[in-house]
Amino acid sequence: MFYGAMVWDPWLIVSQIVCLQCLYYLALGLSMALLVGARVPRLTLLYFFDFATLTPRTPTGWCAIASFLFAAVAGAGFMLYVIERAKKCLDFAATLYIIHLFICIVYGGWPASVTWWVVNIAGLAIMALLGEYLCIRRELKEIPISRLRASV
Repeated sequence: MFYGAMVWDPWLIVSQIVCLQCLYYLALGLSMALLVGARVPRLTLLYFFDFATLTPRTPTGWCAIASFLFAAVAGAGFMLYVIERAKKCLDFAATLYIIHLFICIVYGGWPASVTWWVVNIAGLAIMALLGEYLCIRRELKEIPISRLRASV
C-alpha cells in the first residue's frame, strides 16, 4: 500500500476488517487446538464464544485464556501486514473486539464474567499497542537508496 494522500475507500476498509477478523480466528483456533484441544475430548465453538469457558478456576480455563492472549499477539503481527499503518491499529483492534463481542452475545448471551472482560480488554490492549509498535518500527525504517544511485 502506498503512503500518499489518504483516499476514502470503504471497500478496502471492509476487506481489511474481514481479513483481520478471519486471521484472528485462525490464530485463535490454532492456539485453542494446541492448548485446549489436548485437554478436552472435543473442541467446539463453545470455547471461542462462551464467556463461561474463560475461567481461572480450571487448567482448561487457563489454557483458553492463554489462547486468547496468544491470538492477540498474532493479531498484532497480522496488523503489520494487513493494516500497515500505526495510527489505524487501535481502530482495527477495537473493531475486531467489538465484532467478537457481538458474536459472543449472539452465541451465549451477554458476557457476565469479569474474567471474560479482563481477558478481552487485555487482548485489545496487547493487539493495539504491539501492532502500533510493529508498524511504527516498519514506518521508521530507513529507505535504502544505494540501488537508486547505482543505476544513475
